[in-house]
Amino acid sequence: MDLILIPGMWLTGSAWDDTADALRRLGHRPTSLTLPGLADGRADATLDDQLSAALEAVDAADRPLVVGHSAASSLAWLIADRRPDAVARIALVGGFPAADGETYFDVFPVQDGVVPFPGWEPFEGPDTADLDTATRDRLAAETVPVPGGVATGVVRLTDERRYDVPVTLVCPEFSPEDVKGWIADGDLPELDRARDVSYVDLDSGHWPMASCAAALAQALADLAR
Repeated sequence: MDLILIPGMWLTGSAWDDTADALRRLGHRPTSLTLPGLADGRADATLDDQLSAALEAVDAADRPLVVGHSAASSLAWLIADRRPDAVARIALVGGFPAADGETYFDVFPVQDGVVPFPGWEPFEGPDTADLDTATRDRLAAETVPVPGGVATGVVRLTDERRYDVPVTLVCPEFSPEDVKGWIADGDLPELDRARDVSYVDLDSGHWPMASCAAALAQALADLAR
C-alpha cells in the first residue's frame, strides 16, 4: 500500500527514514515528505504551500494511508477535507486535528519570520522519556526552523465528507483512554464528529519514529492491511 508520511514541526522527511525502511521490508510503499519552507529554506512559505505539496503527493499515490505526526495531524486532516475520496485512512501520530478557524501551531513565538526549535526543555516528561542523549542530539541537529506563515496559518475546513474518512489515533505519550476523555469533554470537536475513529496504543514518547521505528512501522502496516 502507498503511505504518505508527513513530519511534524521542525522535521524533514529524513525523520521517517527508519520507519520508511521498515515499511518497505513489510511490503509497502512509503513516501516521506519534506515540506516547503523546510526543504528549500523559504521563510515565506505558508500553510497553503505545505498543503499543496502534500496534496500533490497524495494525487500521485494510489489511495494512500496518510500519516501525520504531531502538528502535521492537522495537515493530514486538511488532506481528508480536500481529498475525502482519494485517501484510504488518516493516521494521526501524537497529535490531533485543528478545527476550522484555528491556528495551525502557535505554541512558540515567531522570531525573525520563523519558529526555531526551542530545545528539549519544553518537552521534558512523557514526551521525551524514551529518548536517550544521542537520539536527542541527532534529532535536534536535524531540525529546521518553521516559517511563521506555516505556524500561524489558519486551518480552513470546507467539506464535511472528511468525517467519513476513517481516522486512527496512534497514541504514544498519551493513551487511547486519554483521547476518548478529551473527545467526551469537547476538546477535540473534529474527532467527535468523525464516524470511524480507532486507536493504537504505542508505548513511546512523542517521537516514536526516532525511539521505536520498527514498532511504529508495524502499527502502520497493520492499518494498511
